[in-house]
Amino acid sequence: MVSSKNIKIFLNYWLGPLIFIWLSWSIYRQLSSQPDLTTTWQQMQETLRTEHAWKLIAVVVLMLANWGLEALKWRELLLPLHRISMVKAFKATLAGLAFAVNTPNRIGEYGGRVLYLPEGKRMASVSLTLIGSFSQVLVTLVVGTISLWIWYANYQSVDLPSHWNLQEIWVPALGWLLSFISGAAILLYFRISWVVRAAEKIPGAGKILPVLQVVDHLPVTILLRVLGWSVLRYAVFVIQYILLLQSFNVTDAIGVAAWLISLQFLIMAIIPTIALADIGIRGKLALELFGMISTNQLGIIAAALGIWLINLIGPAIVGSLLIIRIKLVGSGPVKEKK
Repeated sequence: MVSSKNIKIFLNYWLGPLIFIWLSWSIYRQLSSQPDLTTTWQQMQETLRTEHAWKLIAVVVLMLANWGLEALKWRELLLPLHRISMVKAFKATLAGLAFAVNTPNRIGEYGGRVLYLPEGKRMASVSLTLIGSFSQVLVTLVVGTISLWIWYANYQSVDLPSHWNLQEIWVPALGWLLSFISGAAILLYFRISWVVRAAEKIPGAGKILPVLQVVDHLPVTILLRVLGWSVLRYAVFVIQYILLLQSFNVTDAIGVAAWLISLQFLIMAIIPTIALADIGIRGKLALELFGMISTNQLGIIAAALGIWLINLIGPAIVGSLLIIRIKLVGSGPVKEKK
């Protein structure tokens, strides 16, 4: 029989490096399979030698703001459960991202973050992390729905690709459906206690109730602040994408670009995917949407791939390095190896 001591040695000194190797290999395989990666990388290097250089640098700086806001959201949600420093929240966010890149809709993110919390707080923190993700999806859904109605209002003036073959009736039908879902989601977000009440009535749900009860007592002030951080983070996403579209000479029309980006984010939020695999879907969707306003297909792909590399892959690699440094076993919070 394997002793508990051997298990602890494995978890503390072997699991982190193994996860890092697995994640690194997964990222390498995905990157090496991208046919336009070399051309895109060359174009990004050329951009650094032009007047657009500051825009590419700004996108990288905004990446830090992007994940910093996500860490701030998580720290805010944890307040009723456990106090954590901003530095540790940021590290936990990156570690969660390292797990997320290989899981559908980034569900592995929760497992990565809880490593930075004491054992008795980890399960309860998952429900709080879900609230943070819900707030971000809520913003994406609401803004995307508004963009869809803008599309409908200007339906005749939009040059749709011929192979879409959309009937005009489907645009308002989808708009009304998403409007209803958005309204219900907003109501549920501020009345999350209804979920707890419903769970209490499920037979055999007693084991999960302690995990949900921390959500039941979340103050509305925290929910509002978290929603505000989500709105700000969404704005950072959009600004990053616009800067890349301008850098690669796709379009300088900021309003139209923001509108199409919101539609893209809406569709990506609806489609189940794995973060490492979604670049193909993201690239194809970007070509369909931005192809309505630009014939620069390489620039469109470069912007989509650039935002993926800068916002997701780079931070995920840093997060996987952080995983190596953490000690998984113990009654207190995870400690970093010296």
